[in-house]
Amino acid sequence: MSSNLRLAFSYGLTIFLSAFLLFQVQPIIAKMILPWFGGSASVWTACMLFFQMLLLLGYLYSHWVVRFLSPRHQSYLHMALLAASLLLLPLSPSADWRPVGGEDPTLRILGLLTMTIGLPYVVLSTTGPLIQAWFARERPGVLPYRLFALSNFGSLLALLAYPVLVEPVLPTRWQSLVWSGLFVVFAALCAMLAWRGRTGVVSATKAAESSIATPFSLRLKWIALAGCPSILMIADTSFLTENIAPIPLLWVIPLALYLLSFILCFERVGWYRRVVFLPLLALGLGAMAYLPSLGVSALPVYLAMGINLSAFFVACMVCHGELAAIKPHPSQLTTYFLMLATGGALGGLFVGIVAPYCFNSNFELSIGLVLTALVITLVVLRGHEFSTPTRRAIAWATAMSIVAAIAYVRIDDHLYELTDAKVTARNFYGTLRVFNGGEGVDARRTLMHGQIVHGRQFATPAREDLPTAYYSEESGVGRALLAKTAQFSNSPLHVGVVGVGIGTLLTYGRAGDLYRLYDIDPLVIHLARTEFTFFAHAKASTEVVIADARLALEREAAQQFDVLVVDAFSGDAVPIHLLTKEAFAEYFKHLKPDGVLAVHVTNRFLDLIPVVKAAADNFGRQARLVSFEGDSDRLIFRSNWVLIHANGDFFARPEFKDVAHAVTARADFRIWDDNYSSVLAVLK
Repeated sequence: MSSNLRLAFSYGLTIFLSAFLLFQVQPIIAKMILPWFGGSASVWTACMLFFQMLLLLGYLYSHWVVRFLSPRHQSYLHMALLAASLLLLPLSPSADWRPVGGEDPTLRILGLLTMTIGLPYVVLSTTGPLIQAWFARERPGVLPYRLFALSNFGSLLALLAYPVLVEPVLPTRWQSLVWSGLFVVFAALCAMLAWRGRTGVVSATKAAESSIATPFSLRLKWIALAGCPSILMIADTSFLTENIAPIPLLWVIPLALYLLSFILCFERVGWYRRVVFLPLLALGLGAMAYLPSLGVSALPVYLAMGINLSAFFVACMVCHGELAAIKPHPSQLTTYFLMLATGGALGGLFVGIVAPYCFNSNFELSIGLVLTALVITLVVLRGHEFSTPTRRAIAWATAMSIVAAIAYVRIDDHLYELTDAKVTARNFYGTLRVFNGGEGVDARRTLMHGQIVHGRQFATPAREDLPTAYYSEESGVGRALLAKTAQFSNSPLHVGVVGVGIGTLLTYGRAGDLYRLYDIDPLVIHLARTEFTFFAHAKASTEVVIADARLALEREAAQQFDVLVVDAFSGDAVPIHLLTKEAFAEYFKHLKPDGVLAVHVTNRFLDLIPVVKAAADNFGRQARLVSFEGDSDRLIFRSNWVLIHANGDFFARPEFKDVAHAVTARADFRIWDDNYSSVLAVLK
């Protein structure tokens, strides 16, 4: 192998491995801390903000050392950082960062990530621009941008490997150990290149080229083209995870498409062609603007996600294609990457910090769609040479009409939401809306989390105390509570509820009963008390614990519940950390020996029944599935509940006759625990 080939291989392997580790650690660390913060989809948004801010810091470091330090000082400083980063291995988040109540966890998440992965992540993020700059210094006549495509390929491979190969096979503890081992290999490779480059010389021509100031207008264009897909990626991921499930698979897909567009646009010029992608962009942004107005149930989930993600990919191709078309001379490489990182970080700040605390609804995706259309219009048309003024006028009128149409669709949808809603409020855990509907005896109030109904109540006094939604007397939880009430007709019941909703289950309480309610979101409790009447009309005594239920149960002495209900939904799925073996151990610790555990498993996308069955079998308990098709006239939804009891004789009671069915275990299903869970195994 020639020296030039060995050199290219060394640089290529180092930059590939750094990119692989950079994006492999994102789902690993996010999954590790997800259970500590309620399993909320917003945890990923906070993580993405952290990753983008540290990427910006890494690029700023690369820009600074290349511009202001000699090759020798660059090498020594970077080797010192590599050595220091090894001191934080292996990855192991400290449990001291776990929240104790329902406070906003954004700053806690950022602090936890900083202490756990901060320095190694910064070192990895410096590698792309720094290694390319060193390569350009050693090979002055060779453009380093293919290394950027190789870097993005490593990132894409890491993301695709995680949900398909890593998560289903390796427990979380082993994921951390393997990643840490590969980081040691990367550090050794990078240190070798740094040591090799300590004797490098910056030519006078190169120094003069690097001192040329980049026009501010060009820097602004780089930032805008990088910022738009960043906003779309994080906002769209938040939309998908909030309304489907906060799982690594749905984190990875948009980010993988984002990186794929980088690879295609920077690997070669021909992949991005305006004549193909600009019309597709107009169609795609229009589709992304219209889809949220349909609701998540209007189209089959795979069709809706396919349209959504295809449109998102087209938007990324256009933005990154335009970025690749105006990339600068390699002497301006670190400035270029710094501006790209600035755009990405600004997008993350907007979605992760500005939107949740300044908006009362999910406006960021709409703003991202309109902003993308506007930025591409300005970039393309202002830089295009038109043959006649008439053609210029037609092009501008057409483009601005498309921008206006996208804005109209999104504004109209938001106005409908706000006009229809009695209350719209938002915090870290998502957007909640309360709205009225129906007339006369069918008048009702509804609580929605994103696009998912989380509770519905009749508004007329004669019907407002009827249990509705998933909690009717025919539902599994309704039958469990009625059975326990009949069993202990002269004794009070102690009932635990994980996930409050609007407090519908309080309709089953009697004078003397005690209902202990757990919910991580204080906004849910506030709206349940102020906008609905189940709390006010409750005959039972109530205790409300604002905290993640699992963490609260771990801290409490055994509650001795007669019935414990697990109904904590995030989007349309129970957070995974509430379905692991360790979680069920906590549930059974707090149940009386004759107590019943009711787990809500209604879901359009995931089959959670095998998860609960495996846990019941592990603890030697009997599980029964109770399904009810619902009754729209009584505001009752289709529901599936798995009831778990120590003794199968409990299900012989009349409340369960002909409706409580034994659950067949799946031979191929592996029980979930805190170190292992795979959503691929339960996808419908």
